[in-house]
Amino acid sequence: MIVDRTVISDWTVEGSGTAVPPDVRSAGPIAASVPGSVHTDLMRAELIPDPYLDENEKTQSWIGLTDWTYRTTVTWAPDGSERQELVFEGIDTIARISLGGDDIAVTRNMHRTHRIDVTGRLASGDNQLQVAISSPIKAADAASMALGYRPHANHHPYNSIRKMASSFGWDWGIDTCTSALWKPVALETWSQARLAELRIGGDVVDGVPRLRVTGTIDVTGFDEPLELAVSVAGHVLTAPVRAGVAEIYEDVPNAALWWPRGYGEPALHHVVVTLRSGDEVVDDRNYRVGFRSVEARTQPDATGVGFKIVVNGQTIHVRGANWIADDAFLHRVDRARYSRRLAQAEFANVNLIRVWGGGIYESEDFYAECDERGLLVWQDFLLACAAYAEDEPLWSEFGAEAHEAIVRLSAHPSLVLLNGNNENIWGFQEWDWEKRLDGRTWGAAYYYELFPSLVAELAPHVAYTPGSPFTPDRSARQNDPSQGTAHIWDIWNEKDWPHYRDYRPRFVSEFGWQGPPAWSTLMQSVSDSPLTPESPGMLVHQKAIKGNDKLTDGLTAHFPLPNEMGLWHWAMSLNQAIAVRAAIEWYRSLTPHCTGTIVWQLNDCWPVTSWAAIDGYERPKPLLYALRHAYSDRLLTIQPDESGALRVAIINDSQEKWIAELTIERRDYAGLLIDQQVQTLRVAPDTAMDVAINKALATPGRPSNELVIARLGDATALWFFSDYRDSELTSNPCTAIARFREGGWDVIVRAHSLARDVALLVDRVHPDAVASDALFTLLPGESTTIRVVGALDADGADFSAPTVLRTANDLLSKRDGT
Repeated sequence: MIVDRTVISDWTVEGSGTAVPPDVRSAGPIAASVPGSVHTDLMRAELIPDPYLDENEKTQSWIGLTDWTYRTTVTWAPDGSERQELVFEGIDTIARISLGGDDIAVTRNMHRTHRIDVTGRLASGDNQLQVAISSPIKAADAASMALGYRPHANHHPYNSIRKMASSFGWDWGIDTCTSALWKPVALETWSQARLAELRIGGDVVDGVPRLRVTGTIDVTGFDEPLELAVSVAGHVLTAPVRAGVAEIYEDVPNAALWWPRGYGEPALHHVVVTLRSGDEVVDDRNYRVGFRSVEARTQPDATGVGFKIVVNGQTIHVRGANWIADDAFLHRVDRARYSRRLAQAEFANVNLIRVWGGGIYESEDFYAECDERGLLVWQDFLLACAAYAEDEPLWSEFGAEAHEAIVRLSAHPSLVLLNGNNENIWGFQEWDWEKRLDGRTWGAAYYYELFPSLVAELAPHVAYTPGSPFTPDRSARQNDPSQGTAHIWDIWNEKDWPHYRDYRPRFVSEFGWQGPPAWSTLMQSVSDSPLTPESPGMLVHQKAIKGNDKLTDGLTAHFPLPNEMGLWHWAMSLNQAIAVRAAIEWYRSLTPHCTGTIVWQLNDCWPVTSWAAIDGYERPKPLLYALRHAYSDRLLTIQPDESGALRVAIINDSQEKWIAELTIERRDYAGLLIDQQVQTLRVAPDTAMDVAINKALATPGRPSNELVIARLGDATALWFFSDYRDSELTSNPCTAIARFREGGWDVIVRAHSLARDVALLVDRVHPDAVASDALFTLLPGESTTIRVVGALDADGADFSAPTVLRTANDLLSKRDGT
């Protein structure tokens, strides 16, 4: 008998405790959406305003101090099934569950499924089901005392309970401390047997695709022989069920391999798994599986220990972005939204997404999108910036959630790396944790024992690292850029972006620079009057410690600090893009010494000043265009060599030869050619090379008015001899003419003097408009056409408005605009 599943709906939720405001208390139980959260239910009932707007977050702290009770009625009639089970796919977080007035379970982990056997407990007719969720703030505080204090980032002891860390706020995240039934709740009834757990994954062994399947079977006393059958790529593979387990590990020789984006096709194969008793299908599952091998390779060499992600024997030059939960209220992120976000990642030429450890084990929709797009996924286990107790009940909860996550996610070919934690090993060494711990456990046994043993047992076809940053020698200093993976944060926190070139890392898994959200997002979420960088709503939407000071410090070496909000917004947005592009181009110029970068961060969970390239209302910031340029398959960049002389670095990550004439020129800002060198280059696929620039060509006569331009095919690189604020850039360097076309506009931008870092901020024309390119530089007389999607009701002149057509030149002149 195949499992019958009924999703349970028609819930209410009600808060209790002294923190509940009178108007909410008098409203009594309100309708609750499941999946959902108390915040979104309260918004729907018009009992709270949107917490994303203005200073509303400040007024809603009572929600996290409140106990919340969900209630519904489960109507059931005996259906001949032998087993009835309630399945809670996600409860956030500490909950007591009762059925018909009797307690049936206590749950302590939002990151795992809870399956509760209620056989014999259901009455015919209506059954009252209640989920009482404790205040997460109070629960975390109590657990922290019971387990003993462990150091953590931010202000709540999120490390004491198994709730999404960033739900308690982060240096980019809203502090919601919400409670929720954030995934579906269902009643499942069945007889005979069911597939309790199915581990499935595609591997490649000695060049041959191989399928791994392990099925664990639950039975109700059924004693007939059972068989597991798997259909894939024209093959039918079978195995008998013995002692509740069936295993298949067989070659699928004609299956096409799954390749990452840019390296081949991400071939997927439909897989049908059936549990049979004779000719009867008892239970079944459907998957889409890809066959690939993966290795996280660490190799000592003359300059340290390298780190490479190797897929199907091919070293992947990682062009990555870190991912946080895409909304503070997780249930609002559906397949369409994942698709939009990952399409933006592809637009930015990203080939790997790192799912950060303060969020969630991402959804099937997320992974399915990555599978289809060939996007690699690095998934952290959910421990971030904190010490974690290795005592009960946490130890068992970590084991259970890790087991479930590994089994679920390892079916996806896009998952290539499971990582033990974010910054915790480094934190233990460098952040004075040891003396604060006073001998208490801090999580090492998770990273070096529990997690790697579970990965080896459940998903040997997925690579594992103990942490990020990661130095292979456990006893050595973590976050050593010459050993394994590194996080480079001192540039943003203490220095300035040109200092990225002080590093020669092997692999950078975090680095970044802050910038505000798109202007229309700012207007939509903050209504301060006057609006300034330090007005009340702006400060609520700036979570980083001394964030505005760091923005200012990082700007003034390059541009004067504007005293007008529109220009301030442009300056900070542009400087974010410049900083990150400078870092990526430098690190990529070190290929193959440096094998990858993962920028912090791709996305946001609400409208906020942050390190993201896409803001919390899904709008691209200038940084997204900087990523698109810096992460192009074929990159040309001019960089200093170890002696300080200039070189052209040519990086060909494509799988085709790059044969073209390399032209290197020194010109003045008027476009006059001063010197040049020319040569024909043949750059093999998946390789990099340097070309030295002649000393005479690289020596300016007038640094503030000269630049070097390198061209190879369609790729261009620029090197300016002086910083922005020391350059002889003129105001109003370009014009724009817009021509309407179906679906949007073609905007022709033409320069009459050197126009540096040109951008069309088209969301100022219409909030949903999107431009095809930004942050390009034009010499006098040059032009380019930008395609704009949307803004159909605009006037063509809108695109040449000073607030829309922006350049770096604007920040060096007295030209204003709001």
